[in-house]
Amino acid sequence: MKKNVRTQQKKTGHSAGNLLSYVHLLKTNVNFRRFWLSGAISQAGDWFNYIGLFVLLDDLTGSGQVVSWFLIAKFLPTSLLGPVAGVVADRFNRKYILVCCDLLRAIVVLCYLLIHDASQVWLVYVLAFIQESIWTFAHPARQASVPNLCSREDLSIANGLSGASWSVMLALGAALGGFVSAAFGWRTAIVIDSVSFVVSALLLTSVALPSTVKKISTKLTFARITGWHELAAGCAYVKTHPRVAALLMVKSGWALSGGILVMLTVFGEQVFAQNGQGGLSGVFYSMRGLGAAVGPLVAWRLFGEGVVAMRYAIGAAFFISSVAYLCFSQAPVLIVAAVCVFAGHIGGSIQWVFSTTLLHRRVEDSFRGRVFAAEMALLTLVLSLSTWCTGLALDLGVNPRSIVAALALLFLLPGMGWLVYLRSLSGALEEEEKR
Repeated sequence: MKKNVRTQQKKTGHSAGNLLSYVHLLKTNVNFRRFWLSGAISQAGDWFNYIGLFVLLDDLTGSGQVVSWFLIAKFLPTSLLGPVAGVVADRFNRKYILVCCDLLRAIVVLCYLLIHDASQVWLVYVLAFIQESIWTFAHPARQASVPNLCSREDLSIANGLSGASWSVMLALGAALGGFVSAAFGWRTAIVIDSVSFVVSALLLTSVALPSTVKKISTKLTFARITGWHELAAGCAYVKTHPRVAALLMVKSGWALSGGILVMLTVFGEQVFAQNGQGGLSGVFYSMRGLGAAVGPLVAWRLFGEGVVAMRYAIGAAFFISSVAYLCFSQAPVLIVAAVCVFAGHIGGSIQWVFSTTLLHRRVEDSFRGRVFAAEMALLTLVLSLSTWCTGLALDLGVNPRSIVAALALLFLLPGMGWLVYLRSLSGALEEEEKR
């Protein structure tokens, strides 16, 4: 039966490697279209926010460590609150969670306008922490909702589209954010971000997202009221599903080298600064977005859409990122460095989109929120450590190019570990493909 489905998909072009499939999904699935559009709009606003704040921090301090602490302030909330956010996503109406989170963020980002001088840098950290804390509750609710809005056969297409739109919004948002910040000031970028959250919330109110919340019929206890019971059940689920546990580690493997995100800003504002003028970090973030948009499409065409193919593509993705960023570390001019960033994030997007798709296929709806929250919590914890170490190295005077080279080599560790893991599965992967 599944063989016939795959054959039919090839005949109709209904596959994740075919651009027309994305158009077809958006055209025929109104609910998913509105859901996807709300996310794309808020993502574009987020990148206006990012670039505007990067420009602000560089103007106020010129310190790489300050940028690192800003990123850490955005990463830590997910590590601390992720488990609770997963329980909330599985216990309450996910649509309400998403709408409320958008409206709260619209208010929080406007508070950045209160910052006027270097003595208020601490406020950037506080607001970033609050903003990301709210996002921590939105992320698992959004990820867990995708399989409720499209068929199992469309999951690869839906995730490919979400990954591509995130990438395009990154490219456009970063480029426009850099332009707007330079032409009209960083405050304008902040206001645009706030408006994007309001528009996203309005779109979400029109989405018919089925509620999967089940009423608790058993006796209420402290563990159930606080969510501890559900958290423990989620941990037990992951423990008894080793392949889910392995997939949870994929994005964290990439995060070992996550300090590269700091280095994109450093290279744009300092290493490739022209006549003492920076402002080029938007170029690198745009190329990051374009590479991430292309990655899954290329990988699906080269490797295929099967479970085995996606798992092997994840391993290859780590090596692609490693080679690309080794070249970036030695790039002599801006254009070469930009191309390297493009290639590096082809690899990053492959492991991100493919691991997400495989989790959507394997994880039951009742555990999906907790699994995605756990994944993001682990990811941001590792990312925070990598970012802190990168900022520390910068402040100790280590050459930026040497830092990037070291981070690029770190990609090899999870890449080799993933390939060893796949060899241990051996024939079990073929059985999984047939199911």
